[in-house]
Amino acid sequence: MSEKRILVTGGAGFIGGHICERLLAEGHEVTILDNLDPYYDPALKKRNLGILFEGGNAPEFVQGDVCDLGLVNKLCEGKDIIFHEAAQAGVRISVDDPFKAYHVNTEGTLNILKAAVDKGVEKVINASSSSVYGKVEYLPFDEEHPKSPISPYGVSKLAAEHYTKVFADLYGIKTANLRYFTVYGPRMRPDLAISIFTRNALVGEPIDIYGSGEKTRDFTYIDDIVAANMLLMEKGSGDYNIGYGQRISVNELAKTILELTGSSSEVIHSGDKKGDVEHTGAKVDKAKKELGWEPKVDLREGLRRFVEYVKDEPA
Repeated sequence: MSEKRILVTGGAGFIGGHICERLLAEGHEVTILDNLDPYYDPALKKRNLGILFEGGNAPEFVQGDVCDLGLVNKLCEGKDIIFHEAAQAGVRISVDDPFKAYHVNTEGTLNILKAAVDKGVEKVINASSSSVYGKVEYLPFDEEHPKSPISPYGVSKLAAEHYTKVFADLYGIKTANLRYFTVYGPRMRPDLAISIFTRNALVGEPIDIYGSGEKTRDFTYIDDIVAANMLLMEKGSGDYNIGYGQRISVNELAKTILELTGSSSEVIHSGDKKGDVEHTGAKVDKAKKELGWEPKVDLREGLRRFVEYVKDEPA
């Protein structure tokens, strides 16, 4: 693959940081746009950036916001590809503040697309979410499953997807939406269940499950997410489910983490949270067929790797 000039929005975050690490290792010229939003500790994002600057091929880092169209225009100049990972993540925070999810996820994506067209960018690869599906009509979700999001976050992501399709049709720019299914792994966001459960288990603190624990999720290891993004650089457009393709209940997740950590932490249940979907599950046949992508890390192995990472994590 020839060297490309790439903009990664949200490149100091969990998924964006891993994508940048892979791009730099492959010799690409990478610019990162990230506002280091304090949704979770910016020190963790700065640590991610530090890892990226350790290698010989260092990125350019610009602290700024995807909602700043002037800045986005400037950074899109001369770029071949944009990995758009910047977002206001989190279903629950979107319930409390739906405007932020709209501004960052929908308006921010529109800014990226407009600047990309104006500056002649070849392709925009947009990070979407399984949250666009919402209400379950059948499982697993294929890409044609009805879209009925039940949170402002899901709505904002679905609106962003619509913009990518309209821009592809109107202006001829190549676009792709990767619908991620509950991504986890080293350096993951600290507010996600796997991170919380693992850290609590390792110190013997209770594991608190919202609701009955019978909701199911399709958990996807970060390496598989990165692999899908890399393939999109060369081929593919449209919508793709990127998940492992198997569901597990939150109760089973907690049980597995307790086994892997050897913990005797108590499992407790508290009230359910608004906006959480009942079930997710990815049918990934389209990504397999069109991209040649295949998820490789099953949940137990991914959790084992994450447990070891947390044990060895710097303070």
